[in-house]
Amino acid sequence: MAQRYLPLYRKYRPQTFKDLIGQENIVKALSNAINLNKISHAYLLCGPRGTGKTTTARIIAKSLNCAKGPTLEPCGECPSCKDIANSTPIDVIEIDAASNRKVEDARNILEKIQFVPVNGRYKIYIIDEVHMLTTEAFNTLLKTLEEPPENVIFILATTEPHKVLDTIISRCQRFDFRRITTEDIVSRLKYICEQENIKITEDALFTIARSSQGGMRDSLALLDQISVLDADKEITADDVNEMLGRLSFEVLYDLSNSMLNSEAQNALASLDKVYNKGNEPFQIISNLIQYFRNLLVVKNCSDRKIAAELTQLSEAHILKLKEQSENLEPEQIIYTIERLAFYSKEIKETTNRYLWLELCVMELASNIKYCSYSKLLERIEKLEAGITSAPAGNDIPLGNSVFKIPVPKVVQQKEEAAEKEEKVEKEAPKKETPVTKADVEIVPEEPQIQEPPKEQPVFQSEISQETNSEPVSTAQTSPADTAEIWQGILQNIESVPSRMFFYNLSRPVSLSKEGIEIAFMKEVFVKQAKEESKNAPLKKAAMKYFGVSEINIHIRLADADMAEQKNTKPLPEKLERKPVQKQTEPEFSQEDENAIELQHSMADTSVVSDSEATKNSIPENLSDQSKMVMELFNGKYIE
Repeated sequence: MAQRYLPLYRKYRPQTFKDLIGQENIVKALSNAINLNKISHAYLLCGPRGTGKTTTARIIAKSLNCAKGPTLEPCGECPSCKDIANSTPIDVIEIDAASNRKVEDARNILEKIQFVPVNGRYKIYIIDEVHMLTTEAFNTLLKTLEEPPENVIFILATTEPHKVLDTIISRCQRFDFRRITTEDIVSRLKYICEQENIKITEDALFTIARSSQGGMRDSLALLDQISVLDADKEITADDVNEMLGRLSFEVLYDLSNSMLNSEAQNALASLDKVYNKGNEPFQIISNLIQYFRNLLVVKNCSDRKIAAELTQLSEAHILKLKEQSENLEPEQIIYTIERLAFYSKEIKETTNRYLWLELCVMELASNIKYCSYSKLLERIEKLEAGITSAPAGNDIPLGNSVFKIPVPKVVQQKEEAAEKEEKVEKEAPKKETPVTKADVEIVPEEPQIQEPPKEQPVFQSEISQETNSEPVSTAQTSPADTAEIWQGILQNIESVPSRMFFYNLSRPVSLSKEGIEIAFMKEVFVKQAKEESKNAPLKKAAMKYFGVSEINIHIRLADADMAEQKNTKPLPEKLERKPVQKQTEPEFSQEDENAIELQHSMADTSVVSDSEATKNSIPENLSDQSKMVMELFNGKYIE
């Protein structure tokens, strides 16, 4: 009877610590523990699949129970070593926690743990996939795991240590297995191919190692599967890719080149060939994502050794990727990966997957040349530089094209409005400028007086031209001339409140270059007129009008005859406040508008005599503001 075929991953399973691949730190720690006789009662071996966790547990058991042991090199001839190699040991019990996860299974272990080992020194329990145990089963083993019998050792293995209870982990010595590197896997595969007379290229071995994702068992299983393809023909990377349903590097290189060069027709033709060979759309787009990921890594890694370690590609493939990435930017590659990832989700959910795959390839072939950030920034900088240096409406050379700076619509509207205004000013006479609220200055601390009629301003030059003579004293002029001189002086007062104050409340007595004398009907107004805020503007206006550097101002209380007179003569047409450059119309509060209304009402209100004021006594219950208004109008309260 022919002997049963033994798979390669079982036939070449490591039997000693020196045969373990890629776990040097763990091998060193366990070897020293055995040499120093510092054997722990519990071990927890963690790591990805196929990295040697169960194999290491068996090597520990073999080293401890060997007839020559404890030793690092078991003889392999004693009954204990043979039983462990054949997976039929008596003292080494392997338990699959995935199928024996209940609390009853844990209690069964506790019942048998009391018996002493039969052939070896230790009774060793290897519990594989220990994370599958229930919480009750973990709690059942908890006390025994902390203080087991002297000759009992627990070795727990798991691929998901985060699911193991912390109380269990704290009672074990934990060893984390790492993924085996591609170089180590390829080196081991070469040795096995030499022993088994398997003809295979190095490129194919790298393809096998990369597909195993750091697991030695997966690599050996794939090599065992490929070794039966053709005994006379050397196995290539294409054979491995066909076996795995993956695209070869050359196919991905051609397809990506067509997309990067915006050759949509060539890209669709290559895609059709790949699809007709039996490759599924999702598998194709997944391979493209991995390819562009490797392209991005090579683009950003100047050291080839680091690039080879990260991409797990051969030297020849890395050189090709390096050449392909020279004309690309990282942003372009990232954009491509993002779009591929988007379409991979759509392909999973749709029924017509090949249609979405074609859309993906056509979109990338059409848009990838426009996603270079550096080129866009360069074009924007040139455009901004041209706009800032050139006036509107000029042409700016921008690469091979010419950019014409448009005139903003707002600027056009302003220019058109300015042209219309110029035409109107030339054709029509100047209109009088109306006075708005923005021209009225509100001074809260002094009584608000009526404004003069809103008429066109008159300047000193115009007054001089009208009079054609220097101002003279009131003793030498008629009352009409005195009023005209007084109006000219008022026109030169820059402060609007001060101008209104003297216009409404004062009467000119004498006006000349030597000095001017004015009178008020109330003592309170005399006091206000003598203040610096009122006196200085009047003095300045008088000096400007008479053209002198100094002038005397005399302010006094009016006599009874003057109090009975009414100055009803309006200001001439050209007497107006000086024009104020208006920017924005200020907002008026309610108090400001009340004050303005008060000014207008006072224009129509006559000054009452002292005898009439005594008849209208001021009530005590009025507010201070009302009392001030009544005092201003000789005790008459205006409703």
